[in-house]
Amino acid sequence: MPYNSLFFEKCKESLSSVLPLAVIVCILCFTIAPVGTDVMLAFVLGCLLLIVGLSLFMYGVERSMSKIGNAIGAKLTASRNLPLIIALSFVIGIMITVAEPDLNVLAATVPSIDATVLIVTVAVGVGLFLVICMLRILFQIPLRLLLIISYVLLFVLAFLSDENYVAVAFDSGGVTTGPMTSPFIIALGIGVASIRSDRRAEDDSFGLLALCSIGPILAVLLLGFFYPGAAESSASAVTGSWADTVALGRSYIVAIPAYIAEVAKALAPVVIFFLLFQAFALRFPKKKFLRVLRGLLYTYVGLVLFLTGVNVGFSPLGTILGGVLGSGRTKYLLIPIFMLIGWFLAAAEPAVHVLTKQVEEISAGAVSAKAMQYSLSAAISLAMGLSMLRILTGLEIFWIIVPGYAAALIMSFFVPRIFTAIAFDAGGVASGPMSATFMLPFAMGVSSAIGGNILTDAFGTVALVAMMPLITVQFMGLVSTKRMEQTQAAPSYGDADVIELWG
Repeated sequence: MPYNSLFFEKCKESLSSVLPLAVIVCILCFTIAPVGTDVMLAFVLGCLLLIVGLSLFMYGVERSMSKIGNAIGAKLTASRNLPLIIALSFVIGIMITVAEPDLNVLAATVPSIDATVLIVTVAVGVGLFLVICMLRILFQIPLRLLLIISYVLLFVLAFLSDENYVAVAFDSGGVTTGPMTSPFIIALGIGVASIRSDRRAEDDSFGLLALCSIGPILAVLLLGFFYPGAAESSASAVTGSWADTVALGRSYIVAIPAYIAEVAKALAPVVIFFLLFQAFALRFPKKKFLRVLRGLLYTYVGLVLFLTGVNVGFSPLGTILGGVLGSGRTKYLLIPIFMLIGWFLAAAEPAVHVLTKQVEEISAGAVSAKAMQYSLSAAISLAMGLSMLRILTGLEIFWIIVPGYAAALIMSFFVPRIFTAIAFDAGGVASGPMSATFMLPFAMGVSSAIGGNILTDAFGTVALVAMMPLITVQFMGLVSTKRMEQTQAAPSYGDADVIELWG
């Protein structure tokens, strides 16, 4: 077990991610939405595993994936071998996505689509767009141009696709850039951009998550034309029922070996790739090499605990709670409850804190971290409210995402390019682990309770969380630009200056 400041920092981040949601859930369960004692105890155990697992996982990723991504990005660019860059970027995109915990959770909840098929489809989409990301940095292709072309193609394809695939596809784009993929891809972009010496290199290192979120959406939409599994529109969530604490404990013990094998298969390609790259290209010093291996081990253990806690105790309560609140008069409280949870989700997401500090630095303080935090909290709260409104009314997701993305793309013409890149990256980091592990099952429980279509109504929750920051972050960029212009336009005088008020 690691004992240093970085690990305790990750413990604090994971605790702040899970605790607000756990407190709100407990208040609901002890007041207007009572659930069984066994389910509640399973949820508490799931929270504990989630906190420990997420801490170890994020610590391991920081010590391993970020270091590997940065080094590989720099080595690939320095090679100047375009076919090699394309091939390895594609392979890396697939490998890192397969190991993404958020995607594994989503794949397990999607009805009628085999989990392996969905994971492979999404991974291929990320791989293809990671190649596009590398080419964009190397050839300095404007991000705005790629975003406009990609989203026009995406929405044309969405209108032609099976409606049962649309919301799932957009959710896939949101969960792809999770705690595993985001640090690695960001580090890869920084490594590639570090080889360039021009002033736009730093700006071009942003936007990778934005493009990599598009690939899975297109891939899943295309899957709908060939895969016959989406005819079923309802899902029966697996919820637990235990006679006593022994049976409850046994359910966790039985689940762990299955996830040990599952995570081993997911991480094995990443480890093998790193070892091969280390032998032939990276050649890390022994001390650094062993540190990375330990980081991969922490990642593995953390991911096993994370998935066990989520699937046995955490997500099932979300489904049950949604079903209880969706029945009777309590359904009228769902929109404010969802919005309240959304506000705290934004404040608790670890990646959001990194983003807010980043924007404060880039804007030279014109946009404070606190202002960014409030804007993201408002955005995700609004996204949650819209999501629940969709479930209760059956409103099609197109009526929200088409105007939303259109507004985001139009705003990109009026804000500095760096804010556009950060805004579209923010959509990925905002839709973190809590959205896929609790809010989506919660939405599915509500949809089932009111007799809705889960595939078209409940799915899309993560997609809206990923969309709203595109607007709010660019709005903050527009505000900061105006403030800096006003500051530069206003003359400044020293104490000894003579100010003439005429002529």
